[in-house]
Amino acid sequence: MSMFKWDLVHPAPGEAVGPRQRLPWGKTVGLGAQHVVAMFGATFVFPLVMGLDPNLAIMFSGICTVLFLLVCQNRVPSYLGTSASFVAGVAAIRAQHGDSADVTGSILVAGVVLALVGLLVHFSGAGVIHKILPPAVTGAVVMLIGFNLAPVVAGIYWPQDQWVALLTATFMVCAAVLFPGFWSRIAVFLALIFGYVVSWLFDGIFGQIHSITGSSNGQQIDHDRLSWSLVKTADWIGFPSGKLADGVSVVHGPSFSLTFILLVLPGVIALIAENTGHVKAVAEMTGENLDPFMGRAIAADGAATALASLFGGSPTTTYAENIGVMGATRVYSTAAYYVAAAVAILLGLCPKFGAVVSATPGGVLGGITVVLYGMIGLVGAKIWVENHVDFGDPVNMVGLAAGLIAGIGGVTLTFTDNFSLSGIALGTILVIVYFHMVNRPHRTGGHPTATGPQHLGADEVTRAL
Repeated sequence: MSMFKWDLVHPAPGEAVGPRQRLPWGKTVGLGAQHVVAMFGATFVFPLVMGLDPNLAIMFSGICTVLFLLVCQNRVPSYLGTSASFVAGVAAIRAQHGDSADVTGSILVAGVVLALVGLLVHFSGAGVIHKILPPAVTGAVVMLIGFNLAPVVAGIYWPQDQWVALLTATFMVCAAVLFPGFWSRIAVFLALIFGYVVSWLFDGIFGQIHSITGSSNGQQIDHDRLSWSLVKTADWIGFPSGKLADGVSVVHGPSFSLTFILLVLPGVIALIAENTGHVKAVAEMTGENLDPFMGRAIAADGAATALASLFGGSPTTTYAENIGVMGATRVYSTAAYYVAAAVAILLGLCPKFGAVVSATPGGVLGGITVVLYGMIGLVGAKIWVENHVDFGDPVNMVGLAAGLIAGIGGVTLTFTDNFSLSGIALGTILVIVYFHMVNRPHRTGGHPTATGPQHLGADEVTRAL
């Protein structure tokens, strides 16, 4: 069967549609658009908080989704949206005065490393990953990635408008838990709209706010919460262009620094967990054996991340929100994902649309990120619980402790005036080294910690949404 031939089916109510099947094209287009809405909020939020261009991110999300589907031979339905796994590393790079080229260069290297891991898994099996990165270790790394971001919310986004942030966070929590069905899965997107409207109303009712902004270097100034000055001048059709907040061009080449690369490499661990969990979740829903495609999925995500970063785009990952859409509709057709990719590429070619998103007030981002970042950290705990990690075993209790505190607390280990390890990079190294240093089968009264399959990683936060 040709890779681009899907069997047309007319399923009875409740009957599933497989990856190599499709509904009539009219319904397929509708489902594709639904997938775009599902991934939309997070795919735009994470580039904004990383200081990258959301329009470029959405365009490359479509391009990278097509790449993923091709590498996986249309057997693994998935949408590649912007990854949250590198947000903490990017925040650390910018805290050390790195610019957007340093950010994308570091992420590009991480993407290449992930692609190499995928090749290793493809030819040697997933067992080698589970031995090096058991659930105890993966959960710890995901946890420190999320909780390391707390100062970013407290110091950058929340102070821009605390009341809008509080209202947006409250709405997002309620929407994610209390809204029915599909609406709860797009809680991030709905929170963006809610915060946008509240900021516009507050500008009309209360006037300008005196606070910091994303470009005021911590100085409090009078400013509108919502400014559409750039929206008015943006073109309707065109490639992403212009300058980012740090003066780097939207489309730019990468810059490489070993110090900065080490800050984002822990995100690779989270992406391995995410892709592994995604493939297993899809296999469980479709009833197909997708283990032979595990390595392909990981390698494809790595290649996609490297490709996007090469041009200044955002890192990618398989999106849990779209698993939710598939679970609700029972339509797993990869044809719908090609439609979603095409829609995303078209949106990316509308600069005015991107300008609207880029105008999202800082207070809105504060409300969204205070929830999202906390959820990323708690996903680490979820990995522990779902894999029955025993903290009565000192291997887990003591072996992970130092790395967690070093990573979350920002401990620094200085080697020379020009090179040091700190935060997530140091924490991840300590977690892996200390855990394997003491996790020995012959320990008296001890036992090796389970190294079985782990569940979704950092971007599973949005599966609850």
